[in-house]
Amino acid sequence: MKRVAKPPPAPEEFDETTDLPDGWASAPLGEISSHIQYGYTASAIQAPKGPRFLRITDIQNGKVKWDSVPSCEITKEDAEKYGLRSGDIVFARTGATTGKSFLIDSCPQAVFASYLIRVRSNNLMNPAFLVHSFNTPAYWRFITDNVAGNAQPNCNASKLAALPVRIAPLKEQARIVCMTEKLLKEIGNSREHLAKVPKLLKAFRQSVLVAACSGRLTEDWRLKNHPEGSIQDVVEAVRGRRLKSVKTPIQQQTINHIYSTVEENDSSELPDTWAFVTLNKLCTSFDYGTSAKSQPIGKIPVLRMGNIQNGEIDWENLVYTSKSEEIKQYRLEPNTVLFNRTNSPELVGKTAIYRGEHQAIFAGYLIRIVNTPELDPEYLNLCLNTPYARGFCSQIKTDGVSQSNINAQKLSMFEVPFCLHKEQEEVVRRVKGLFKLADAIEKHVEGATKRADKLTLTVLAKAFRGELVPTEAELALKEGREYEQASKLLERIKTER
Repeated sequence: MKRVAKPPPAPEEFDETTDLPDGWASAPLGEISSHIQYGYTASAIQAPKGPRFLRITDIQNGKVKWDSVPSCEITKEDAEKYGLRSGDIVFARTGATTGKSFLIDSCPQAVFASYLIRVRSNNLMNPAFLVHSFNTPAYWRFITDNVAGNAQPNCNASKLAALPVRIAPLKEQARIVCMTEKLLKEIGNSREHLAKVPKLLKAFRQSVLVAACSGRLTEDWRLKNHPEGSIQDVVEAVRGRRLKSVKTPIQQQTINHIYSTVEENDSSELPDTWAFVTLNKLCTSFDYGTSAKSQPIGKIPVLRMGNIQNGEIDWENLVYTSKSEEIKQYRLEPNTVLFNRTNSPELVGKTAIYRGEHQAIFAGYLIRIVNTPELDPEYLNLCLNTPYARGFCSQIKTDGVSQSNINAQKLSMFEVPFCLHKEQEEVVRRVKGLFKLADAIEKHVEGATKRADKLTLTVLAKAFRGELVPTEAELALKEGREYEQASKLLERIKTER
């Protein structure tokens, strides 16, 4: 499959050689260019002085940061032969960027590398008009049809020279360039604003979690509902129930030890009806998942660390198991929180909630948290995704060569900002509502970004259909004057050649 750097097709389609506006013409690129040339083929030796050596990697977002382009050692003859000047167009002829073109608007003394083709337009053509034509849907169809090679696609100079170019009268070219760049700048500004929204929404979600798990989000709810009961009574009730369920003195001793520890965080920072409580007082077990090798197909999925994304289970890229004993031991119950115990230092501690959408078991790099009824698993999932929890994970993780680890014992010492169950439910309800709003905004932004991309192609298609600005033919007729048609311009270009 040919990999070519191409935008999605626009609905506006036209034939490059027919349906020309009045006064326009069409000609191969090779006929309107003074030359089309490959770049410097020898390995450029970097040097403290000398011309800059431009490579495709030096061009980012259509611009060249010349300060970061290395200088090279090259003969005077080659420097002249491969030298760049303002108004040149460089074209990526190979690799994933094949087909991309860039206008050199200003540059220091520089030469260009062999993976580029320089197109130098005749002085009678507007180079900006040409480079905009190299972004139309018609242009990209031509590139797609003329790329050779699969592993390393390329488009050679002779094929590029055959590219049909729609040519407007010279004065009209300038007007088209002016209007196109004005509109593309406005679209670009809109894209920049849209690109900032996901980051803002991420910060918004984090702020919501901070407010939710500190009691600020439900402050009005407490004033209205006056929750009764104390956290201490709830914790003691859990302790009593757990003591009744065990059978040996050692198990009783273990439980009593858990509830004899005192939390380190200051609960006075929380509302009066809240308190920090270690997770091991509110959960009955922290279980590691299966260490058996999973398979591409099988009876039920095995959830891995890659399936934990943004507090939710991602059901893509699954592996499976069919072993009945494994399924029996590690089968997940709905509303179970999973904690990623081994990952890169920045990702260790990712947490998500399994809601039972599909039957599943869990892999060894995850910990299954079995909570008591007093702790809402949805609320626990929110708490473990807060910046506060991320800070806790950063402090307790054990770092290896490329991965970090947090074992079950350390996880059990996480201090949950705990409140009564009714308020936990209200926290979850409000967070979900705010996250739903953020998700809706995100979808609107995605749609607007797609429309902006489509609008760019629409502007370019209209520009080269002669619909973006009044044509020179229309203006000449209105003003009662003659004008130079593009066919005459082509004759002048051929004479100069």
